[in-house]
Amino acid sequence: MLDVHALVKTVAGGRRVLDGVTFSVKPGEFIGILGSSGAGKSLTLRAITGLTEIDSGEVRFTGADQSICRVAHAKGAELRAARRQIGVIFQGLHLVKRLSVLENVMIGRLGYISPLRSWLYGFTDAEARAAVGALEQVELASFADRLTATLSGGEMQRVAIARAIFQQPRLYLADEPIASLDPRNAEGILKLLQPLAKDTPVIGTFHQPDFTRRFCTRVIGIRAGRVVYDGSPQLSHHDLNEIYGIREVQTA
Repeated sequence: MLDVHALVKTVAGGRRVLDGVTFSVKPGEFIGILGSSGAGKSLTLRAITGLTEIDSGEVRFTGADQSICRVAHAKGAELRAARRQIGVIFQGLHLVKRLSVLENVMIGRLGYISPLRSWLYGFTDAEARAAVGALEQVELASFADRLTATLSGGEMQRVAIARAIFQQPRLYLADEPIASLDPRNAEGILKLLQPLAKDTPVIGTFHQPDFTRRFCTRVIGIRAGRVVYDGSPQLSHHDLNEIYGIREVQTA
């Protein structure tokens, strides 16, 4: 359903920050992308959504109607249609803190309604109930009317996941979803993402091999813009050295 082929991105000075990144994603997978800071993990996710323009390569995304969109080269309506089917959980959350929790969740489907409808009356009662259902999945239904600014970091991340669930995507992308969380909250977030992958594949970028070992079905290791590992999440010391270039890696 997603094929990423030979992505290349070059920056000033001729350095390749993506250097032939290639992998495919199938239903039921929870893929953890590991690598050092600056390795190209987040840039790969941005290329998948068309937020970063690449020099060469392809991102082929198969939509719900089995149509194929070449995301990296798509423009206008075609790109917007593909993005509607990709639920992104941003590292910076991208929540509107002055809005309620429920309102932030409902923003997830703004791309499905016309501007005129959004100006006149917004979402229907049925859609509001579906948004509450998404909050139930992340155990925050009782927070629906809370102002988002009053939430903790872990609670805000749950709202971001609920927003992606409400979008009803065919693919979830999670950019370092646990980077700023303590181990207890990080584990809670991964326990929410893991069951989602059974129906809708999840690709997440991480810094913690121990968490990917416990929760992911597959790991992709990126080093200096290249895929250097693609396989089991049960990484050996040799695998970790290939990904990080060091002999020992902090695992928790």
